[in-house]
Amino acid sequence: MRVAILGASGSIGTQALDVCRQHADKLSVVTISVNSSTERAVAIAREFGVSHVVVSDVTHRNDPVLRDLPAGCDCSFGPGALEDVAWMDDVDCVLNAVVGAAGIHVGYAALKAGKVLTYANKESIVIAGDLLMPLAKPGMLVPLDSEHSAIFQCLVGERHADIHCLWLTCSGGPFYGLSREELSRATAAQALRHPTWTMGPKITIDSATLMNKGLEIIEAHHLFDVPIDDVRVLVQRQSRIHSMVEFADGVVKAQLGPSDMRIPIQYAFSYPERWATPSPRVDYAAGEPLTFGEADESTFRCLALAKHAGRVGGTLPCAMNAANEVANLAFREDRCGFLDIERTVEAVMGRTDVVPVESVEQLAEVDAWARQEAESLLGGHK
Repeated sequence: MRVAILGASGSIGTQALDVCRQHADKLSVVTISVNSSTERAVAIAREFGVSHVVVSDVTHRNDPVLRDLPAGCDCSFGPGALEDVAWMDDVDCVLNAVVGAAGIHVGYAALKAGKVLTYANKESIVIAGDLLMPLAKPGMLVPLDSEHSAIFQCLVGERHADIHCLWLTCSGGPFYGLSREELSRATAAQALRHPTWTMGPKITIDSATLMNKGLEIIEAHHLFDVPIDDVRVLVQRQSRIHSMVEFADGVVKAQLGPSDMRIPIQYAFSYPERWATPSPRVDYAAGEPLTFGEADESTFRCLALAKHAGRVGGTLPCAMNAANEVANLAFREDRCGFLDIERTVEAVMGRTDVVPVESVEQLAEVDAWARQEAESLLGGHK
């Protein structure tokens, strides 16, 4: 299979390349994208014999290192070039690991072009699920998130009518069990110390606020066609149970495995087959006991806000996501406190004029407006 890995220099992209490296007889990397890491892009292109590179940040157009791209490898620039990848004849599968709302255009183009879309960009489904899901043919949209991959696997061979609820598991993040007073003093450095997963900085902060789990609830709602309130969150501190499905008869199917993103990435490439594991196996007899807990929505209010946005629908998830991206970055840059993330998100949601989703262009306008509102709200914070 010929794959395009978009966001190749990030955490997911790097692990996807490792899967391709281990299964070079089955996977061929033909196209990659980076935002600005041109040196990394050249190294990847040379190792994998890539035929096309996209650099999203046009200010890196003249980076001298790009002269070292292998012979026959062309390079294009700007966000629009990402969408062009979906229409390339030599691309069978698009892995979308572009961070944030920018990935929506790539996912939309890939589905329109009839390509297999494997994605870690949950924001695209959260924001534009109403647009994307009608385009997704069976087996053509495969999630990379460990939780949604787990649910996807649990549902193989099952009837949709038999679903009682979905259980999204989470580690609880680095601040599990803390009070709101303690959270008010939390720093970005502390929030970036995730207990079990190695991820990019944006998603790691989202995991600390539980916004990541809120986004995943909306994503699961769209992917698996279940009501928001039938997607439940369960804290599983050891990150061994990646999610579960409960059926009408009370039976629960769970997917367990190592805390290694290469496994859901590989499954997205191999589906419906299973290939040799890229990760050391878990010794369940020697491991620590599995524990379960409740996600505290009153302490981690981003989770409650995301669920509300999912219930309301329309353009509200788009505004919520945009505000969160702005506040998340502000926190990482020490421009606001940890609890200011949820306050900013809630304020922008309260100001949003919610209407049905009609187009990608409309969502871009809502996204831009919400970002401006969030920046304005954060302007007074130091």
